[in-house]
Amino acid sequence: MPIGVPKIGFRIPGDEEASWVDLYNRLYRERLIFLGKEIDSELANQVNSLMVFLSMEDYTKDQYVFINSPGGWVTPGLAIFDTIQFVPADVQTISMGLSASVASFILAGGTPTKRMAFPHARVMIHQPASAFQEVYAVEVIMEAEEVTKIRENITKIFTKITNLPLSTIIVEMERDSFLSAEEAQAHQIVDLVTSEKE
Repeated sequence: MPIGVPKIGFRIPGDEEASWVDLYNRLYRERLIFLGKEIDSELANQVNSLMVFLSMEDYTKDQYVFINSPGGWVTPGLAIFDTIQFVPADVQTISMGLSASVASFILAGGTPTKRMAFPHARVMIHQPASAFQEVYAVEVIMEAEEVTKIRENITKIFTKITNLPLSTIIVEMERDSFLSAEEAQAHQIVDLVTSEKE
């Protein structure tokens, strides 16, 4: 049985009394964004509009994107990556749980020196895939060409971010490559692995 979204008291600056807001709206006020499910166009539009709004509100304050996602559609994921690059505020990306597929690309796209992973986070990189269904052969060929272009673009960006040789990234993206938090740091997908409490 779902518990729903909890409501918490929050006093908006200038108001005399607190009002009840849902937990996520309260977290957004603190510039905390959670990417916690499969990435599709609707989720990407929500995340992107929130990042743009928070930058309009105050472009000097960092935004924090917490990622626990199996990945999803490549194009919406690229839209989130591009928005992170576009907004003037620094965007700190934090991997918790799993950052797989295009979610690992979003993780790597955070502001350099401000990308981190929790100690038990897992990061998975691989090549973008297509969603071939019952389509004509010509459409399959056209889609394969588009996927190839996207793959080349993502590979070049990963190479630039990680400073690893192109050949290494190509080999690692041929299959599902799972990385621990420390391995993701060694690959320069993240800059820091948070320490556990003693």
